[in-house]
Amino acid sequence: MKKVTVRVPATTANLGPGFDAFGCALSMYTCVSFEPAEKLLITGCEPQYAGEDNLAYRAYCDALQAMNLPVDGVHIHIDAQIPIGRGLGSSAALLAAGALGANLLHGETLTTEQLLAVTTKIEGHPDNLAPALMGGLTASMMEGEPVAVNFPLHPDWIFVALIPDFPLSTAFARSVLPQQLPREDGVYNISHAALVLKALETGNEALLKLALQDKVHQPYRKSLITDYDAIAAEVEALGASMCISGAGPTLLCLTKNEEVVRALAEKLPAVTTKNWRVVPLKAVAQGAAACE
Repeated sequence: MKKVTVRVPATTANLGPGFDAFGCALSMYTCVSFEPAEKLLITGCEPQYAGEDNLAYRAYCDALQAMNLPVDGVHIHIDAQIPIGRGLGSSAALLAAGALGANLLHGETLTTEQLLAVTTKIEGHPDNLAPALMGGLTASMMEGEPVAVNFPLHPDWIFVALIPDFPLSTAFARSVLPQQLPREDGVYNISHAALVLKALETGNEALLKLALQDKVHQPYRKSLITDYDAIAAEVEALGASMCISGAGPTLLCLTKNEEVVRALAEKLPAVTTKNWRVVPLKAVAQGAAACE
């Protein structure tokens, strides 16, 4: 009986001004295995997530539908290292795993572009799904169907995930955003987003620090994240850059200096009121893939 296991990287979305467009795959993973069974069985997660609403199963079913195949019984086992509700693409990882798992079990007839389309219909936007499936640094857009491309990324960047012990609902984080923005704020973000891509490509830390500034979402979301100002001050003092990872509450510090990781681990407990994990990560070029 065939069994496949899929490993999907964590992702960070937005990267400052690239709201709902930029994403990057990071070296933290969720692994999901799929094995034919007489009926649906989901293990490795809390009981309330072990039904037909499970995101991995929903994507599995939709991928089968895209292949014009009937939904079959399946045993899905989830080993999730990506924390839920922290802005690191936990939902996208399950969706990517489910769609790819179905594809691998049933002939691999869907392309990466088709897997992205299948999963985006569930997620609603491709900013996390693009790097989850394609790996690396991506920009994506919706033009009827999702369109995504990779961008070059300097290998020396360290993506330091500052992960708190509290979640933040993406829906709530979106609810605080204004429905309309001044034209100058739109121009500000377009220009800064373009320079983010160049800074990440060249490893230019000074340029990245300037370019990561944003007027579309971070000014409204930072008040939802306990200790934001204190952490921002520490990152600034260390000469590094910082942005909110996705909708938060994880904060992402970008640096090429490994000493910044050590300094943050030492300093944050003294200036924060919550428990924050300092997790150094690297960008990874490989997106969702079968484990050997």
